[in-house]
Amino acid sequence: MSPEAPAASAPSRRGGPGDDARGDSARAGTARGRSGDDDARTARIGVLALQGGVAEHVRMLESLGADAVTVRSSAALEQPLDGIVLPGGESSTMDRLLRRFGMRDRLAQLLQDGLPVLGTCAGLILLADEIVDPAPGQTSLASLGIRVRRNAFGRQVDSTAETLQTWLGPVAGAFIRAPEVLEVGEGIQVLARRGTAPDGDGPIVAVGTDTALGLSFHPELTGDDTFHRELLRRIGDLRRTAGPGTRR
Repeated sequence: MSPEAPAASAPSRRGGPGDDARGDSARAGTARGRSGDDDARTARIGVLALQGGVAEHVRMLESLGADAVTVRSSAALEQPLDGIVLPGGESSTMDRLLRRFGMRDRLAQLLQDGLPVLGTCAGLILLADEIVDPAPGQTSLASLGIRVRRNAFGRQVDSTAETLQTWLGPVAGAFIRAPEVLEVGEGIQVLARRGTAPDGDGPIVAVGTDTALGLSFHPELTGDDTFHRELLRRIGDLRRTAGPGTRR
C-alpha cells in the first residue's frame, strides 16, 4: 500500500469550488440522463440496519428511486440485492453484532464476489483491510485494500460539516469521530482529501473501486446524494456489462 497512491481511472470532475454541493448533485443527476434514472428505478439496495443512520440512507436511496431494504439478519443477506450500504455508527459494535447474528462471513463473501457497496464512517472502517487502532477483539470485513485509523479527526465535540472538493465535484459531508484512510492499495481511487483537492496532500477521506465507495464522512446527514447517485450509476454500469439476471 502507498499513502500517496494517485486516483486511478477517476471519474471526470464537474462543478467548481463555488458551487453549492446539493445543487451540484441535482445537476449531476440531470446530466447523467435517463439511464441514471433507470438504474435507480430497478436497483434493490440493502442498508445494514444494526446501528447508525439507517433511516437517512433509506430515505436518500428512496428519493433517488431505488428500492431500499433494511438488512438485519443473515437471512436478509440471502435475498437478491444489487448493492448494499454500510452506515455509520460505532465500528467495533457493528463488527460484534455482525458476528453475533451470524452475518459477518456471508457479508464478507458477497463483497468479495463483487456486490457493490457504499460505506460511510464506521462502514468505511468495516470495509478496510486493516484497522491500525482496533478496539479489543475488533475485526473488519477486509474487503477494501486500505489501512484506516479510527476517530482520526477528534472526539464527538469536534464534529463538523463542510464541503469537500471531490472527483465528483463539491460534496457536503459531516465528520463525526471520523476515520482517516492512511494508505491505499493498488487499484484504489482516491476520491477526496480533507482540505485539499483529491490530488493534493490532505488526509484521504474518500476512496473507491469499480464496486466499492468508502467515505470517512456522512453525506446522508447533510442531504448530499452525490455518492448515493454514484453507487447507483456504478451498479447500472456493472449490470449492463454483466447482462440481465445478475443480482447477487
